[in-house]
Amino acid sequence: MLAYRFYSEGFGANPIETINRYTGDWALRILLLTLAFSPLIRITRWHNIIQYRRMVGLFAFFYVCVHLSSYIVLDQFFDFSEIIDDVFKRPFITAGFSAFILLIPLAVTSTNKMVERLQYRWIQLHRIIYLIGMLTVLHFWWMVKIDTREPMIYAIILAILLGFRLVFYLKRKV
Repeated sequence: MLAYRFYSEGFGANPIETINRYTGDWALRILLLTLAFSPLIRITRWHNIIQYRRMVGLFAFFYVCVHLSSYIVLDQFFDFSEIIDDVFKRPFITAGFSAFILLIPLAVTSTNKMVERLQYRWIQLHRIIYLIGMLTVLHFWWMVKIDTREPMIYAIILAILLGFRLVFYLKRKV
C-alpha cells in the first residue's frame, strides 16, 4: 500500500510525516477491522469469516511495527535517548508506545500452540485489545493538533464496536 501511494501520489513536501501518518492510519484501520469481526459475525451470522480474524490482527500488528519503525528510523534516526524522552514527555507518543507494548503479547500468543497452552487465559489476555483500541485512538487524537474530525470518526467507530460488545455481553448475562 505504501509503495502504491509513493508511485501514485508521491510523499509530498514532508515525506517522513507522510509515511508516519500513512502507516499509522492503516494500522488503526486494520485494528478496528479486527475489532469488527465479532459484531459482524453476530449481526450477519457469517461464522466462516472468523478464520480470518487472527490473520487480520497479525496484519494490524505488522502495520503497527512498520509505523513504529518509520518513527524510529526516519524520524528519530535511531536516537534512542530522544525516543525515550518522547515516550515520557509527549502524551501521544506515550499512548502509542503503550498500545504497541500491549500488542506484543497478543501477537506472540496468536499461534495455535499458544492458544492450546493458555486455554481460557488466552481469551482473557486477548481482551486487552479493547484497551489497545482506546490507546490507539487516543494516540491519534492527541497527535492531531487542529482538525480532530478524523480521529473523532475513528473514536466513534471504536465506541460503536465496543458498544456492540457491551450489548452482547449484557444480553448474555440476563
